[in-house]
Amino acid sequence: MIYTEGVEKRFGDVTALGGVDLSIDPGVVYGLLGPNGAGKTTMVRILTTLLTLDTGVARVAGLDVKRDAARLRAEVGLAGQSAAVDENLTGFENLEMVGRLYHLPRTEAKRRAQNVLERFQLADAGHRLAKAYSGGMRRRLDVGASLVGRPKVLFLDEPTTGLDPRSRMGLWDLIRELVSDGTTLLLTTQYLEEADILTNRIAVIDHGTVIAEGTSEQLKSRVGGDVVDVTVERDDLEKAMEAVAGMGTGMQINKEIAEITISVGQASGADLLVETVRRLDSSGIRLTDIQLRRPTLDDVFLTLTGRAAEEGADETDADAAQKKRGRKRRSE
Repeated sequence: MIYTEGVEKRFGDVTALGGVDLSIDPGVVYGLLGPNGAGKTTMVRILTTLLTLDTGVARVAGLDVKRDAARLRAEVGLAGQSAAVDENLTGFENLEMVGRLYHLPRTEAKRRAQNVLERFQLADAGHRLAKAYSGGMRRRLDVGASLVGRPKVLFLDEPTTGLDPRSRMGLWDLIRELVSDGTTLLLTTQYLEEADILTNRIAVIDHGTVIAEGTSEQLKSRVGGDVVDVTVERDDLEKAMEAVAGMGTGMQINKEIAEITISVGQASGADLLVETVRRLDSSGIRLTDIQLRRPTLDDVFLTLTGRAAEEGADETDADAAQKKRGRKRRSE
């Protein structure tokens, strides 16, 4: 349903995408993960015809994003990072307007608007101005608007950013419902728990290229076996790092919370846990917490990119490119 080969996009002398290959089957949720400025939003904008690629091939629902752009727009839906809602219209009027922009007859546009309100549990608020909606309601209205045209492919760019936990879980339920109806969905997110729960396959993108692709479990297997998390007093962190140096197959340090994460690899997790406690005790270091667990997508992200995924609103890749150009000019 989505196919790209060698997609490149540059903003001036900064490369936002450096040759991206994707192949996404129909009726799945495909996650695109990456840190701020990694290229996620640029990829979505190219696939939805909002940006033109420089080189490469990209097709959505069998249509070329450059040659068939006008036809393709009728086949896709997009909910961006910020809710694209007209606050001076009611919820119903927002949805009806989108239907009219899809060139639906007025009667059909009204019918679909009402259906979306009911599906997204907004029927009671449909005739209230959108400015009176909560953040979760606006986000649901925005996602609903992307479905008025009944797209074959839906793009959700950071859809739950800024939502409270209850609203986020409600949107997860809606995403599951859409996919069960046959919609193909490409989801960009920095909430790794979200990707773990919702997606069928995941691509991790960093510095404009795909650095890993597979199911959540396949990606986790790249980290190795179990993981040991050790938390100590902040003043003891440097000493603790020395005490456990060389253990396991890899180590990540979170200085903000004085936590050391050790990848076990193929060794026995229980044996490594005991050895970690022994070394720290011998060094006179008091543990705040220690646990043995299975790796998560956070561990995958740390292993692949060398840094954690930052929760919160993602800057656009164009903004990131502008910042890089500014830093380069200052250094010159």
